[in-house]
Amino acid sequence: MARVAILMKVYPSSVEIQPSQLLEKIREVLPEGYKIEASGEEPIAFGLKALKLVISMPEQTEGGTAQIEELIRGLDEVNEVEVEAVHRMS
Repeated sequence: MARVAILMKVYPSSVEIQPSQLLEKIREVLPEGYKIEASGEEPIAFGLKALKLVISMPEQTEGGTAQIEELIRGLDEVNEVEVEAVHRMS
């Protein structure tokens, strides 16, 4: 089965939340079949850093990226989730 790579940006709810803490919280809520392939930080403003992620998921996932967006957005430490790109992995 093919996989899809999602490039997303996750904005924390405050500057006190470190991207590494946020990454661990996201790992805890990922459903089976989803995997964080890469992560990094992007400075936004006034000390706020967004967490940039590449998450792989099964290609035939019903609803596309909606489920993973809702799970991550549901964390108290998250203010917003932005999907920047979706690509089929070979």
